[in-house]
Amino acid sequence: MPTLYALKPAFQAKLRPLADRLAVAGVTANQITLLAAALSVATGILVAALAGHRAVFLLMPVVLFARMALNAIDGMLAREHGQASKLGMYLNELCDVVSDLALILAFAAIFPGWGVVAFAIAAIIVEFTGVLGIAAGTGRNYAGPFGKSDRALALGIIAFLITCGLWVAAIAPFVFPAMATLSLVTAINRIRSGLNGSGD
Repeated sequence: MPTLYALKPAFQAKLRPLADRLAVAGVTANQITLLAAALSVATGILVAALAGHRAVFLLMPVVLFARMALNAIDGMLAREHGQASKLGMYLNELCDVVSDLALILAFAAIFPGWGVVAFAIAAIIVEFTGVLGIAAGTGRNYAGPFGKSDRALALGIIAFLITCGLWVAAIAPFVFPAMATLSLVTAINRIRSGLNGSGD
């Protein structure tokens, strides 16, 4: 199913000159991976702590975009500059999950906690089913409709609306459960793709 992941090649093309410069400067893919995770965790903690000040939510779309950029850069450093490693694979997958949890759970400060937690758990399941594609021999699976990039876009829009005072409180109880449901659909699609021998 369609997903924003399809835009990744074009996004990487824009970032490739920066990745090349970082490689020349001696920056490693693993360092970028850890930076993205640290930025995400710090943002999640800050937003949760200051959730009473809606302006703090403006950090979310900024950091979510930065995280996507850093994730693209670490991948290019690994693949295109000979930095791929088993440690990098573990760091990449684990740091993605930690980052997701930190950024998603911050919304529990203003949304019903059960819905936010359900979405966080569903997001982990999505990433786990994606990784299982490797064990199944079909490669890392990125099937949609609600992968990492799509989650980031949705959270960024929600945070931006909160910052601008445009969020409709009446729909708040339904938003995160709906995203959790979309995530479970995504997990099922990734399992189906893996069983069919497809990675997307």
